[in-house]
Amino acid sequence: MGTMNVSLPEGMKEFVDQQVAERGYGTSSEYIRDLIRREQDRLQLRNLILEGATAPRTGEADAVYFDGLRDRVRGKSAPPSSKKTTTPRKR
Repeated sequence: MGTMNVSLPEGMKEFVDQQVAERGYGTSSEYIRDLIRREQDRLQLRNLILEGATAPRTGEADAVYFDGLRDRVRGKSAPPSSKKTTTPRKR
């Protein structure tokens, strides 16, 4: 693991120390690593959203689509039905 030294103004250092104490981190390094991981996750999600926003539209996001998506999330591998519905089902 590489080492990096960071200088912080006193107010920021106090904030980091407080977060370490209150949020159960063992060290300030653990807290900073967690912040960096969260930022990496945020950037990855942002890129996926931008990628999806610029992707060509492939179909209608109707009730059938969401039913199929729920089935996939629940572990059912059945492909979504091609039957179109005009009103969403109540859950």
